[in-house]
Formats: sequence, structure tokens, C-alpha cells
Amino acid sequence: MKSVVIAAAKRTPIGSLMGSLSSVKATSLGAVAIKSALEQSTLKPEEIDQVILGNVVSAGIGQAPARQAALKAGLLQSTICTTINKVCASGMKSVTFAAQSIALNQSKVIIAGGFESMSMTPHYAFIRKPLSYGNSAMLDGIYHDGLLDPYDNIPMGLCAEKTAKDYQITREHQDNFCELSYKRSKATDFTSEIAPVEIENPKTKKLDVIKVDEEPGKFIADKFRGLKPAFDKNGTITAANSSKLNDAACAIILVEESYAKSRGLNILARIKGYQDAEIAPVDFSIAPSSGITKMLKENNLKVTDISNFEINEAFASVVLANMKILGLNENKVNVRGGAVSLGHPIGMSGARIILSLINSLSNGGLGIASICNGGGGSTSILIERI
Repeated sequence: MKSVVIAAAKRTPIGSLMGSLSSVKATSLGAVAIKSALEQSTLKPEEIDQVILGNVVSAGIGQAPARQAALKAGLLQSTICTTINKVCASGMKSVTFAAQSIALNQSKVIIAGGFESMSMTPHYAFIRKPLSYGNSAMLDGIYHDGLLDPYDNIPMGLCAEKTAKDYQITREHQDNFCELSYKRSKATDFTSEIAPVEIENPKTKKLDVIKVDEEPGKFIADKFRGLKPAFDKNGTITAANSSKLNDAACAIILVEESYAKSRGLNILARIKGYQDAEIAPVDFSIAPSSGITKMLKENNLKVTDISNFEINEAFASVVLANMKILGLNENKVNVRGGAVSLGHPIGMSGARIILSLINSLSNGGLGIASICNGGGGSTSILIERI
């Protein structure tokens, strides 16, 4: 088995729903991230064997979204491209697929990651058959294909409410974690990992350069604790202590280690392992704990061997529940903030938390990133900072 390393990783800023990046196509966001990661790595387009990108709500984007992003970024037409949909885990699953291909010596260099424009997600009308009489409803693509549990036909937020009750996670616990997430993201300088996005201003006809995450600046400290529950009137989950709806892309370049060294590439991290897990769909929130436990056992490691964890903040209750199950120290989890404060472009987030993990580790440190996904699944990855 070949050793796999990460030679570059870049992301766009994260835009709010109908915010600064709402006019940019998802595939264009993907192209910005790919191009920036390629420049960081110093690799040439002809050295890229494959592009594997996550994208969840693909309706309206057009054929083969990953292919569109790759060609917009200037990659060769001979580059193999694949789009992955594992709901919120898509961006991370693309990285594990890429790592497997390289480990099996089927590829040398692969660009993985994910992208999403939730602002451009269309509404659906099922009008293939003519209506005989009456109104026709429109379905929100974000909700129907991204945020609805089709097994129990309830919003993912109600599944997370169940987890909060099961693990006795109070509203105060979640609000405290929400505030911590915002404090951490505001205190972090993300400049080095962000690829700016240029957008033509329709009024001035000049380019506006978007280079800052939009969500952290929206936090209102004296109001969020008074918000009403979002899913259950007697519940604990609010719009504040949940992740947000967003637009962004992230690209990570994986390389076979001996090839990376022969090319003199700057190696950021080594991939040490990865693991998926599946549990009951309604309990999706705690799926990361299953995947992390399996991966630790497979690699003969203990929780105390891991310097930092990234657990995607789909909801504050998700992170708090997994911390409780695994016995994790809050000071080692999501130290740069997470999806509650930064946002959750669902096809991109799995790759974004890998990038956050890389930048939170010291040389030689081990880190685990894990993300739950609808249907009761999760994907986890173990890396070593170099």
C-alpha cells in the first residue's frame, strides 16, 4: 500500500445564504478552490490524474458538476472527474476515495474536496403528469434533498432534538457551545487557507473581491439566547446553535508520498486512516462516535493519543453528544470554530474540516476529523501533521 500525503488545501470564503457569494455558480466556486490549491502545490495541470468532488444538491447545476469545476479551473480534458453525494459527508468521502486510489497505486495525484451553492438551489415542481385540477406545490431543494430525513419524514433538526434529549444536553449547553464556536472563529485568522473570489459588481462594473467568511460577523451576543426553538416548540435547538445554510468550495490535493518527495512538494499532512459508520437514521448525530471508535481501534490508538478533533457542527448538540460519548476535552475539539459560526455548505464541509484540522495541528501531531450525514452515516479521517 502506498503512503498518501496532502500537498495543498484551499477553500473559498464561506458566504451566507443569499449573501456575498449567492451570484456565483457552485461549479465556479469549485474552480476557484481547485485553481488556488494547484497554485499552492506548484503541480502542473497535466500531473492531475483525477478530480473527485462532493456535491449534494446538484439539481440545476448541469451534467457532471465535478467535471465542470475541473475544466473551469484549467485542468486537462483528459482528467478523470467524479462527483460524490454522501450528503454532508460528501467532501470528506471524496478525500477517502482519493486516498484509496493512490494507496492502491491506481493514481499519483488527485484533487478532492467539495462545493455547494445553497443560494442557487432551485425549488422543484413535479409536473411531469398534467394536473387535472387544483394548485401545484413547489418543493425547496435544500430541504427536500439536503435537510429532510426521508426515513422518518422529519427535518434533521428533530433528529438532533432526539439526541439532545437522549444525552441530556440542555439549551444552555448548546448556547454556550454556540458562543464558543463564534468566539473561536472570530479569533482565527483564516487568510492563509482562503482563495478569494472575484465577482463583477453590476453597478460599478468593477471586480469585488470576497475574501472573508460572512457568518462570524452576524453573531449578536445579547440576542441569541432568547431565540425560539426552530424545530420543536418545547425543544432546545435554535437557528443560532445550528449550522447555517451557505455557499463555498474546498479543494485538497492528495499525492503518493514518494512522488511528492521526488517533486519537492511541500507536504502538509499524511493520511493515516479513514473509516465510515452507519447507525439508525434518526440517530445520525452520534454516528461520528462510532466511526472514530472503529478507527482508533483499527490504528491501535486511544483518544489521548489524538491532539485535536474536528467534529462537524451540524448542530451544537451533535458535537456535544459525541464529546460526551467519547470523553473528549472541549479544548481539543473544533479549536478554530465550526459550522455553527462559519457555516455548512453541505457538499463542502467534510473537506473544510480536514483543512481546519491540518491548520490546528503542530508538526507530528495526530488529528481526527469526523462528519455525520443524513441516513445515519458518518465518515472519519486520521491525519498526521508534517
